[in-house]
Amino acid sequence: MRVTLQNLIRCVGAGILGAALNALSVSAAPIETPAPFALLMDIRTGAVLFEKNADQPLQPASMSKIMTAFMVFERLKAGHLSLDHTFPVSEKAWRTGGSKMFLEVGKDARVEDLLRGVIVQSGNDASIVLAEGLAGSEEAFAEKMTQRAHQLGMKTSQFKNATGLPDPEHVMTARELALLVEHTITEFPDYYHYYSEISFTFNGIKQGNRNPLLYKNLGADGLKTGHTESAGYGLAASAERDGRRLVLVLHGLENDKKRAQEAERILEFGFREFENYALFKAGDVVENAEVWLGEAPTVPLIVPTDVVVTLPRAERRALKVAAVYAGPVPAPISKGTPIATLVVSTPATQTLEVPLVAGAEIDKLGLLGRLGATLDHLLWGQRM
Repeated sequence: MRVTLQNLIRCVGAGILGAALNALSVSAAPIETPAPFALLMDIRTGAVLFEKNADQPLQPASMSKIMTAFMVFERLKAGHLSLDHTFPVSEKAWRTGGSKMFLEVGKDARVEDLLRGVIVQSGNDASIVLAEGLAGSEEAFAEKMTQRAHQLGMKTSQFKNATGLPDPEHVMTARELALLVEHTITEFPDYYHYYSEISFTFNGIKQGNRNPLLYKNLGADGLKTGHTESAGYGLAASAERDGRRLVLVLHGLENDKKRAQEAERILEFGFREFENYALFKAGDVVENAEVWLGEAPTVPLIVPTDVVVTLPRAERRALKVAAVYAGPVPAPISKGTPIATLVVSTPATQTLEVPLVAGAEIDKLGLLGRLGATLDHLLWGQRM
């Protein structure tokens, strides 16, 4: 049984909204980048719009601090920590080189200030103070970061410190960074706003956010840059425009200018060339399936979740949708039972399959009803 393209286009034009649990995966995108590692993803549908070496290990540099902040956000959300809680500044934290928020050794610092020092100023000192305060040592905290990352599905990630300072065993992948960004945005809306702060002043020292996209009219509101001599220049970013949110990870570029140019160019590509199309809302009837020996001749096929697909704009009219089932479906049928599959595809995407469930309870005909249906089928070829 097929859903007509005309009906599908009407669904899209009606602007059906809702969070999608399924999305088409775009198989190819007409763009290149000099970045050795890259991934562009639509956060609503999970569709990957562009990727390059996305599963190869990379040294994430200060983008590691997204995980450091994530660990703190979890404690805050669970009520095990407060923004006003303070941690002492150790000599190790004070002496660590690289980017700093300029904490003073022996003094206490508030968690909120430390978070802003990590996120806005990329402070290595702030990262170490938080690590030591939460786990006793930076090494113990790094182990907890790795354990939590693996629980989130980031199986390649290994953390050896809270800062991202060079260590050959301290690695992530572009895909895992994108996944971490997604978790950060969706799980911590009360704290994500720190990533959009343009500057932060501590101890009379004002420092600007190193994320170049925040200073452009792109809809960007996070997250972190990263740079070491060995790894090059990278950025894990997110931007929202007209209700669509994209996540971008780039790494390994030769300088900060190229990082800014490539990030802006690829984000613009994602917003310009792709669109999200809402096909069905949870509970919509896609088709009515014929029933075998049931008290009703048909049963509605229902989508249990909203179905939204991310497509190249040029592919919209090539979209094909079909409700596939082995019919007629034998009674009895329990409401909510998967009995069919919604198949969505275009020439440029991988096929998406979504289970369709029975939208009604259909009892089996009694003995006389079955005999009558069988007779009708034998005499007239009617469906039973």
